[in-house]
Amino acid sequence: EGMGALHQLYYDPNIENKNLAQKWLMQAQVSPQAWQFCWVLLRPEKVPEIQYFGASALHTKISRYWGDIPAEQYDTLKTQLFSQIAHFASGSKIVLTRLCVALASLALNMMPEAWPGAVSEMVRMFQEEGGEVDGRARCLALLELLTVLPEEFQTSRLPQYRKGQVRGALGREWTAVYPLLQQLLRQPDSPPLVKARVLKCLSSWVLLDVPLNESEGLVEASFTALADPELFDTAVEAIVNTISQPDSQRYVNTLLKLVPQVLQLQEQLRDAIQNGDMETSHGICRIAVSLGENHSRALLEQVEHWQSFLALVNMIMFCTGIPGHYPVNETTSSLTLTFWYTLQDDIMSFEAEKQAIYLQVYRPVYFQLVDVLLHKAQFPTDEEYASWSSDEKEQFRIYRVDVSDTLMYVYEMLGAELLSNLYDKLGRVLTNTEPTTTWQHTEALLYGFQSIAETIDVNYSDVIPGLIGLIPRININNVQLADTVMFTIGALAEWLADHPVMLSSVLPLVLQALGNPDLSVSSVSTLKKICRECKYDLPPYAANIVAVSQEVLIKQIHKTSQCMWLMQALGFLLSALPVEEILRNLHSLITPYIQQLEKLAGETPNPSNKLAIIHILGLLSNLFTTLDITKQEEESGENAPPIKSAPPQTGPNPVVVVLQQVFALIQTVLSKWLNDSQVVEAVCAIFEKSVKTLLHDFAPMVSQLSEMLGQMYSTIPQASALDLTRQMVHIFASETNNFPPIKALFELVTSVTLTIFQQGPRDHPDIVDSFMQLQAQVCFWFLISFTLGFSLLFRCPFLSHFSSLLSCTELIPRCADIPPVGQVVQENGKLLLLAVLEAIGGQSSRSVMDQFAEVLFCLNKHCFALLTVWLKEALRSPGFPSSRVSNEQKDTFSQQVLRERVNKRRVKDIVKEFTLVCRGLHGTEYAADY
Repeated sequence: EGMGALHQLYYDPNIENKNLAQKWLMQAQVSPQAWQFCWVLLRPEKVPEIQYFGASALHTKISRYWGDIPAEQYDTLKTQLFSQIAHFASGSKIVLTRLCVALASLALNMMPEAWPGAVSEMVRMFQEEGGEVDGRARCLALLELLTVLPEEFQTSRLPQYRKGQVRGALGREWTAVYPLLQQLLRQPDSPPLVKARVLKCLSSWVLLDVPLNESEGLVEASFTALADPELFDTAVEAIVNTISQPDSQRYVNTLLKLVPQVLQLQEQLRDAIQNGDMETSHGICRIAVSLGENHSRALLEQVEHWQSFLALVNMIMFCTGIPGHYPVNETTSSLTLTFWYTLQDDIMSFEAEKQAIYLQVYRPVYFQLVDVLLHKAQFPTDEEYASWSSDEKEQFRIYRVDVSDTLMYVYEMLGAELLSNLYDKLGRVLTNTEPTTTWQHTEALLYGFQSIAETIDVNYSDVIPGLIGLIPRININNVQLADTVMFTIGALAEWLADHPVMLSSVLPLVLQALGNPDLSVSSVSTLKKICRECKYDLPPYAANIVAVSQEVLIKQIHKTSQCMWLMQALGFLLSALPVEEILRNLHSLITPYIQQLEKLAGETPNPSNKLAIIHILGLLSNLFTTLDITKQEEESGENAPPIKSAPPQTGPNPVVVVLQQVFALIQTVLSKWLNDSQVVEAVCAIFEKSVKTLLHDFAPMVSQLSEMLGQMYSTIPQASALDLTRQMVHIFASETNNFPPIKALFELVTSVTLTIFQQGPRDHPDIVDSFMQLQAQVCFWFLISFTLGFSLLFRCPFLSHFSSLLSCTELIPRCADIPPVGQVVQENGKLLLLAVLEAIGGQSSRSVMDQFAEVLFCLNKHCFALLTVWLKEALRSPGFPSSRVSNEQKDTFSQQVLRERVNKRRVKDIVKEFTLVCRGLHGTEYAADY
């Protein structure tokens, strides 16, 4: 039966038969009979696939069911495996490997007590002259066994305490392995295949953290092997693995001996680069980087050897600046970048005096690094770049981002001098003192500036005015250069906010670029940054910015996402204008879209007009996301000079004015598209973004929006309507004037949703999710605003699998695994606590104290850190929660509550006791009945 199953597994084309066979064979492997059939399957007359299964079954039994093997059978099993390995040494390689893995597993399970000196015995067994198997085959079988042993240890299922014992025993056995590997690697007549296996074996054993000084000779021999093309790759792996093991940094003397050996590879490296041999140059670079990156601290500390370490640093610099363009002509330079971070960190971590000495040596090196990196970041010629595949272009883009991050990091060490250095170079390039300059050179220098200015505050730098002055002199004749000019201006937006006089020299460039579809991303994102950072200085330019933006929007130059960014930019811009001007600009900006929307609303729904509707609604959403006139007073008070502050606003918010004007039109659109969730989502987004930005200024819209949402949700329930309801609850719950329509809306959506759930909530996972978030929000407000809370919260029956979530005491435990609930707890938890304390203080009937105790217990159990802070802050207020309790009594109550995270009954008693004190009833006959 087993043979038939194996035949099906390997040769039957029918996938179902294969699966059945696989299942049968998996069960067979773990059956008690496996011991018998394993050896049968390994017989010489069987085909390799069947022998392989036999060997795998043996390994499975030994590694997973070790406890089933009686101790008296260990030695027999060992002898059988040795003899099978000897037999297969000149047979099938895949079967040999599985048998070696089985013997390795046996050794690991028996070490150290039941099989002391296991590795030494393996070496001895295979070195003995053995009849029919030739020496070379036996040698390769032994190397295979020694290689899989540490690998099997890494994946073994040994219990933790055994792992420690076995690792120690294996470490002690290295002395039996090392001389064998050394001899085979150094023997002139060892065949290349044997040497390659030796190097693999070394790579495997260093995973066990064998001491570096004990493998020194082998590492040296591995360096010699690099000269042999057949062994090069395995030698690189062996050296890199040995140098990279964490333990190796303890062996400084050995590391110092390795530095000259790495430096000797420079000639081979140069030859490889000259001959276009990328694999060799890559391998040598990996070795140099692994030594530098893993051991820079240890090698820097060896002050008397500073020159040899500096030579290694320069060798890595050569690898960073390797000729050719990444990733087409070379893939090596990217490997070196983390080394420069590590070296800088190590130097900067020295105490001041020592650091100063190292900086004298290494600052010039890092200035050279900046030149090298900017050279590597240069674009190739237009012709060459055009021949690159899109994948190569994307890899090059990512590489430039890595270079940019490195430059930003290096700035920490070089400081303002780096900017001056870049500025001088750019000045020389742009004033034509270097006639051979290409656009690529200019672009790379600007890219360097942009990398630093994007994340570092350059306000103090005295070269930025000069740089802004140079930008208009750049002859922009290329898309990549134009992009970088844009991004550089964008990176300086904060600086421009502090130096608004310079806006006039760069803004025209940005507005001009807006009309070029090739510069879409860079020009729009730069305008958005300028409008966000400099809005109080832009009123003189506002008309021009709006006119250019309108023109490019009408001409449809930009893709959807850039159109959205552009609307956000205009929102920032308009926020700083007087209300009449905002309204005037909004009118001219939005009217064409409203007319278009009116036309679309009259058409029969189809896919193309759906996209157009969603696009227009998206433009409005994005405009309203950033159009925020309330920020004017706050910002002008803090960081803007008085001259920038706008006159105080009167009358309704401009966004509300527009929303009221288009409300009927939006209702018309909705009536046609109510069953399309994307259109409904786009409509809700307009109001959601407006509510978030306007906050309480949105009040005039609450009533009509609540009514519209109720009608929408009753007709066709959609998750986006629930999300918008939640926003309104969050902002208006505490406002008595605005809350009634929201309360009515909440009751309506709850009732509709419960009906859906009775029919089966699984069909509406998005509604379930949004509904739970809404309930989490409302739950807190209900508990906080009691009048509403007890009337609805406990009156609203939920289906069994939601009821557990609805009361706060069941909701709070979910704050860790349901992020929205966690957020609601964070935002509203303190208010909830204040309400609970107020109730305990006497504002609520004593009959419900147990429920409040449960809320406290729950907060303590699941939000202990937050509750500690909230309690301290809340009870600090004089006379709260009752004028009858002293500070000492409040402290005692707080400590008692915080101490009880397990005993809920005890918390209820503490709350009862405290509420009696708060009410002045402690020790009275009322208390006795309580």
